[in-house]
Amino acid sequence: MNQLILASQSPRRIDLLNKLGVKFEVVPSDKEEVIQPGMSPEEVVLSIAEQKAEDVVLQLRKRIESEDGPFLILAADTLVAYEGKLLGKPGDRNEAIEMLESLSGKTHTVHTGVVVFRAEKTNSNGGIKKSVINAVETSYVTFRPLQRTEIEAYVDTQEPMDKAGAYALQGIGAFLVSKVEGSDSNVIGLPVSRAVELLRRSGLKVLGL
Repeated sequence: MNQLILASQSPRRIDLLNKLGVKFEVVPSDKEEVIQPGMSPEEVVLSIAEQKAEDVVLQLRKRIESEDGPFLILAADTLVAYEGKLLGKPGDRNEAIEMLESLSGKTHTVHTGVVVFRAEKTNSNGGIKKSVINAVETSYVTFRPLQRTEIEAYVDTQEPMDKAGAYALQGIGAFLVSKVEGSDSNVIGLPVSRAVELLRRSGLKVLGL
């Protein structure tokens, strides 16, 4: 029987996965992420997602080697990009304000790398057989023109402080956005359609298929 592991403790990803009605366990990665210079945003999110999945495989190694599997480790990483610059989580209030001012009235991209590692014990002693499939989902988000006062008021709600790009589409931050082209759930942190596709390809039954 497939055992699904979500390599994230993000409430948004947990909620989106719960809505699919699949059973899963949360095992977050605590590995420090390494980004190689010169990588594109798409390459960065895939690399980080794969690093998270690899770390969880290591954490679960003894279970994978002793239990019936396979284990499916789902990992994702989301980044906002604008004019070639990656916008992660703001470090402080001023950085959050600067991010939102730079995005005001403009269109930016949101990239999520999604990775599914399939890991299972081999017939030999202590071995693990792994395979991986992945994909990148990109959405285009347009902000309406924003006033400094409303940006500051939004930042003071604290909602932006742990969000890539300093906003949350699923929360109060929806008021910033005039248009989304592509997957809404991708902007929230997990492109559901893409995740379902990869999980089904890995052998997990999702919503009857």
